[in-house]
Amino acid sequence: MTVDLKRYQYQLHKLVALPSVSCAVPQWDMSNQAVIDQLANDFSALGFNTRILPLAQPGKVNLIATLGQGDGGLVLAGHSDTVPYDADRWQSDPFTLTEKDGRLYGLGATDMKGFFPVIMAAVQPYLGRQLKHPLIVLATADEESSMSGARALARDGLGGLSPRYAVIGEPTNLTPIRAHKGIMMEAVRVRGHSGHSSNPALGKNALEAMNQVMSELMGLRRELQLKYRNPAFAVQTPTLNLGCIHGGDGANRICGECELHFDLRLLPGMDNDELRAAIQQRLTPIAETSGTDIVLSSLFEGVDPFGEDEHSELVKACAELTGNASDSVAFATEAPFMQQLGMQTVVIGPGSIDQAHQPDEFIPLNQIEPAVKLLRGLIERFCC
Repeated sequence: MTVDLKRYQYQLHKLVALPSVSCAVPQWDMSNQAVIDQLANDFSALGFNTRILPLAQPGKVNLIATLGQGDGGLVLAGHSDTVPYDADRWQSDPFTLTEKDGRLYGLGATDMKGFFPVIMAAVQPYLGRQLKHPLIVLATADEESSMSGARALARDGLGGLSPRYAVIGEPTNLTPIRAHKGIMMEAVRVRGHSGHSSNPALGKNALEAMNQVMSELMGLRRELQLKYRNPAFAVQTPTLNLGCIHGGDGANRICGECELHFDLRLLPGMDNDELRAAIQQRLTPIAETSGTDIVLSSLFEGVDPFGEDEHSELVKACAELTGNASDSVAFATEAPFMQQLGMQTVVIGPGSIDQAHQPDEFIPLNQIEPAVKLLRGLIERFCC
């Protein structure tokens, strides 16, 4: 099999040149419309039926591109956005695809705009052929921030399509990923009452109440790590990280307000909502005894843990086609939302997650042909 790497590079060049940063910080966040329009044009030219689906957020859109008709079939999914970037730390322009030493450098080259030209190369032998089951390409918005694109697809469906299998092309060095941890990012705000520090009775110290909150959270962490363990993960237990804290305005004032941000990484089989309820149950008595107001809120909606049976047809197929045993990772993806649509799901794609979210991001050219070979093998099994 020979892949036209020049054509691949040209198609990726067009995508990298279109900024599509997704970020919870408004001054960084931008539309992904241009990238989706480019993908819609590219897949339309190949004979796909394309639909662009606007989201509630202005300038944010998803793409569904379909080749063939009928029930079942295979989804190849990726996100169209990137993380923010530090331009002064790049050795080249982040928006100009640059080839050097067998690598293609550019923002999003591996995470994960580079997956879409792999799909375009993989489908070449099937253009004009009658597929038994459809091939469906999904391109989503805001994976790097809110995952609003995948949430919308899980909520609204795929417009009457009912595929059975989904591949998410995140960079995994072509190792099939059958499980990953979920993620929650939460905030606790304690509101007390400020006063002169010379007389503690004049106020309610929010920092002292927050000290109790942190002790409860660390106690919960110990309990979770004793209760849950999964040897498939490098870090085998759930984690809870106290990330940042802000409170008070002077050493001589009783602290009136304090806020803590923390994250949790849950193992498959754990439930985000149940854990939030458990945290709330621990915070209520602290508020009552300290006389403060304590509010727990989510910094974003969170992503559920993902787990697919290692003996499922899709996971076994990816392992056979690549020669790589399936594995688990700590980072979160859109896989739980694909599962909510009723599909067997696996995460596998070219490039390494080690290159993502940092300056001089690149995708290695020597992984493109194996990635194309993998997708063609999956198309043969699940569409033909």
